[in-house]
Amino acid sequence: MTALSRTLFDTPDESEILRLAMDHIAAAGPYSAEAGYLLEADGGLVPSARNRQDHALTMDRKVRDLAGQDGPVAVPGRPWGQALGLRGLEGLHGYLVVTCRSRPTEAEQSLLAVLIQHTAAALSVAFAHRRRREEALELHRLREARAALQRQLIAVVAELAYRRAVHALMADVAAAGGDEEAVTRALHGLTGLPALVEDRFGRLRSWAGPSRPDPYPEPDPVRQDALLNAAAREAGPARIKGRLIALVRPHGEVLGMLALVDPQGEADEHTVLALEQAATSLAPELAHLRNLAEVELRLHRELADDLLAGTDETSAYARSEAVGHDLHRSHYIVVVQWSDRAADDSFAQTVGRAASAVGMRSLLTRRAEHVVLLADDRPHARALYEALTLETGAPSGSIGVSARSDSPGDIPQHYREAQRALEVRRHALERYGMTFFDQLGLYRILGPGNDFRELEAFVHEWLGQLIDYDARNNSAMAETLARYFDCGGNYDETAASLAIHRSTLRYRLQRIREISGNDLANVEDRLNLQVATRVWKIVLGESG
Repeated sequence: MTALSRTLFDTPDESEILRLAMDHIAAAGPYSAEAGYLLEADGGLVPSARNRQDHALTMDRKVRDLAGQDGPVAVPGRPWGQALGLRGLEGLHGYLVVTCRSRPTEAEQSLLAVLIQHTAAALSVAFAHRRRREEALELHRLREARAALQRQLIAVVAELAYRRAVHALMADVAAAGGDEEAVTRALHGLTGLPALVEDRFGRLRSWAGPSRPDPYPEPDPVRQDALLNAAAREAGPARIKGRLIALVRPHGEVLGMLALVDPQGEADEHTVLALEQAATSLAPELAHLRNLAEVELRLHRELADDLLAGTDETSAYARSEAVGHDLHRSHYIVVVQWSDRAADDSFAQTVGRAASAVGMRSLLTRRAEHVVLLADDRPHARALYEALTLETGAPSGSIGVSARSDSPGDIPQHYREAQRALEVRRHALERYGMTFFDQLGLYRILGPGNDFRELEAFVHEWLGQLIDYDARNNSAMAETLARYFDCGGNYDETAASLAIHRSTLRYRLQRIREISGNDLANVEDRLNLQVATRVWKIVLGESG
């Protein structure tokens, strides 16, 4: 097996690797290789020339039906047969169909698994080598094509003709709509260099040409600001870290950046001219997109503001549909405050980007001291906080999240819940992080601004199941729990005050645990239950 593995890894051709594995399948046990397949770039399976022809069509269909999974295959005269996927880091490379005269032992199956793994690994290596060769050939071809084009331009077209050609091409692009993709394609075609558009925050919007990073690097806010400042100091395109950069800034406001990737410094004056003209053509498109974004943002904010203040549900549903937000879903109100950032438009945009980055669909607005999100799903416990820490470069933020809101009319109340959660977080020992209102427990009814409804909600959360049970069964579970706390948890005093036996009290307390789902031995549960019974008896008059 060791010698076979070495031979497999020394073989550069995928078909030959598959042939070797099929020819030496007996090294793993009493197996026969019925068929082998390699996966093409388009997803098709190519059968090996070594496949048995007596049932080729049937076998091909069975393997394709597996859709990339391992599975059994029936072969006449063979009680055991399996189609085993040859998988590498890149995914599926092919299949090896193996049969056996009898069901293989565990040891034989282990040897077969090792052979399959070695074959798949060898295919991965061969695939990587082939891809590198193809990429090198493609890069060489592109360079040759670019060099030939440049020689042709220099030889045939004078400087003035080239300038006119650039102007004409960019004018055509602008007349056709001038979107980012069209501009980068035209610029790449003119220069032969990869062309790209980034927004002002460094996020990729368009790329034309080879060598696109995947994934595209996440921008660093500090470095991005430094890059924009350096580019702004130049009269024309600036060369920064292997790129030739032109800022797109109609009326002096930077809306984005158009760049050519040129690590070898091959760009000449013709390339610079093309980049400048492309940036000029792109400016109206980015300005238009900016205006659309501002209108959409304003509509979102107006709707969010009205929902937080309280508005008619019918009109709220209609307006949310118009701006593409599903208000029929349950929502959570999220309040964000960062100690070193004012709650201005810039910070609101930062919060919006972070929310989008973690997959939150939301309406966004801001108040004097915080930014508010109306999210259509419960936020992850830490995702938004961590994304904002990355965006701002500082972990000095607090986030409060309301309980679930099931209708637009409830949103003002839930907004107050989110503010309460934020307030508790900001005054906690660990003031930075994310706090959910429904996890506050007793803190929900402490502090200013809490009304009768909040007390009712607290009692319902902790005693609701007991009160409902008593109503259905004419029992006294809630009263028993209240008397138990009044007696300081003393069994004898509690039983005497209720005129019941100790064993009856013990049974009731056990039923209370089962009905409510709360554990009297848990300090947090015990405290909340005791406060809830007091509120129920004294404030609500045992009507909750």
